[in-house]
Parts: sequence; structure tokens; C-alpha cells
Amino acid sequence: MEPLARRIEAWGQWITRYGLVLVLLWIGGMKFTPFEAKATAFLVARSPLLSWFYRFLSVQTFSNALGVLELVVALLIALRPLSAKASAIGSVLAIGLFLTTLTFLFSTPGWEPTLGFPILGTLGQFLLKDIILLGASVWSLGESLRQIQVQPQLERT
Repeated sequence: MEPLARRIEAWGQWITRYGLVLVLLWIGGMKFTPFEAKATAFLVARSPLLSWFYRFLSVQTFSNALGVLELVVALLIALRPLSAKASAIGSVLAIGLFLTTLTFLFSTPGWEPTLGFPILGTLGQFLLKDIILLGASVWSLGESLRQIQVQPQLERT
């Protein structure tokens, strides 16, 4: 069972890394569309961390900049087979992205009060996926850092 378990784990790691890359590419690419810029503006305009950008950037310009960042992060993480350092940098940036988007849970209206206890509305439920993406980013960072530490040891032998 051990060889099978290792293969399954390796596939899970591959799916996690490149699933994260796919999501960042997809979401980053969509940021260049007016539809996504408008949807993002709804969240950003209510965010104490990000709303100030709209004082000097248009909604579309901010969305485009965010799209470029997400595409760069995806490409850095995807470079893992070639460069653990690039992947680590991309992973740190992804952690920052997902921590930022998770703050929208606290600044965006959408809590559903009718059940008698706090429950997330549709928008909040949409944002919850970022917890998993944050976890994938943290894992990717740890795996990349471990490889960076192993490489110098291999070069010495």
C-alpha cells in the first residue's frame, strides 16, 4: 500500500499546485473584462484595505493591475519544476492575495440574519473558497522552501 499511497499523495500535490495555478490564471484573466472589474469593485469599494486605490485609479485600471498580479503569481507558482525560489515567491504573493480577499468577509454586506445566528449570504459563501486557496498557497510555500533547503545540500555532495 505504501507505493500506492505515495503515488496518490504525489498526484494530490500536483493537482493542488496546478489547480491553484489554474484558478489564479482564470481569475486573473477575467480581471481584464468589464464584468469582472465591476464585480471586483463591489468588494474593493467597501474594503478599508483597498478602497483608497479608487482615489487615483479607475475601476478597470485597478482590476487590470490586479489581473496582472494574479497572472504573475500563477506563473511563478507554475515554475516550481524549474525554480523552487520562483514558486516560493509566487506562493508568498498568493498568500497575501487570499488573506486580502478573505478580509472582504468582514467589510462586505451579506450576512443572512433570518436564521437567528450569523450565516453567510451568497457572496460570503463565494469568498469562503479562498480559505482552501490560502491553504494551497501555504502548502506550496512550505514545499518550495523545503526544496530550496535541500538543493544546497545536494550540491555539496
